[in-house]
Amino acid sequence: MVGKGHSRLWHAAATGLLLAILSVASPNSRADDPTLEELKARVANANIVDRPPLCIHISEHQLDTADKLYLAGDGDKAQAALVNVVAFSELARDYAIQSHKHEKQAEIAIRKMANKLVNLKHTVSHEDQGQIQKAIDRLQQIRDDLLAAMFSKGGKR
Repeated sequence: MVGKGHSRLWHAAATGLLLAILSVASPNSRADDPTLEELKARVANANIVDRPPLCIHISEHQLDTADKLYLAGDGDKAQAALVNVVAFSELARDYAIQSHKHEKQAEIAIRKMANKLVNLKHTVSHEDQGQIQKAIDRLQQIRDDLLAAMFSKGGKR
């Protein structure tokens, strides 16, 4: 019985792994991802409470795009994506503070994005490093704003 249970467990794990690999490798999985414009439209139409996570999602998506573009040597397009990273992080901050929801999640996500930019900065040309540092500084200010909002008024909420 022990061997049979172990075999079932291994089979279930292998099946789960195979499904995970297929979902990532599937050519149709990318087609299901919403475009940047679709995500922006969702933000405009969403309830204010739902906007911070959407804005963070857009920022993270644009950061991944900027990362790939910088590594491919396309600094101009990467800079445009980086502008969106900062802009949507600012929107996430503003909506989180207005709604008093998702402040902590937004701060954590923005901290992770700033850290990713710090790592990216060391891999790009000297000309691109200044642009990235400005984005890092701006993300840090956004985080500071979120932290100040979360811990203002002696922690009352």
